[in-house]
Amino acid sequence: MPAHLILGGARSGKSRHAESLAAASGLPVTVIATAEALDDEMAARIRRHQDDRPEGWRTVETPVALAATLQREASAGRCVIVDCVTLWLTNLMAGAEDLPAPADAGRLPALQAERAALLDILPTLPAQVLLVANEVGLGLVPETPLGRLYRDEAGRLNQMLAAVCERVTFVAAGLPLALKGAA
Repeated sequence: MPAHLILGGARSGKSRHAESLAAASGLPVTVIATAEALDDEMAARIRRHQDDRPEGWRTVETPVALAATLQREASAGRCVIVDCVTLWLTNLMAGAEDLPAPADAGRLPALQAERAALLDILPTLPAQVLLVANEVGLGLVPETPLGRLYRDEAGRLNQMLAAVCERVTFVAAGLPLALKGAA
């Protein structure tokens, strides 16, 4: 079943939109959560997301091995939400601040390998897959080389995902706008 990429800014309603699509599918739902509770504020955010999900939805915590987790969880007759691809990218770029300037993703082999695996597996998955990602390219240019590398890699990843997904939706102010395929 083709994947659906759901993009938006912070607090745009993209996760809520993905959750409403999953609920409307009538399928059993698994949420693949990529966030790690590295501080109290992030732990509170994760709890809020968990509390907002309907009972019966499974959650699988996967900070890095997304393609392998999708291979295992995205079986026929299921709906899988990946929330969020951008945090997954953050996890893959951990340690990038130690790269000598100018930083480039070519020196991040885990990022290259995991991204390639994700792009290879997505078109083969029989589940309905909803990928939630931040659109970070609409804001200010980051001050640091690492911030610019992250923004660039997020933009590249979103473009690559959009190319392999049958549907792409941009969410702003809670309103979905179909960019590719049906809304």
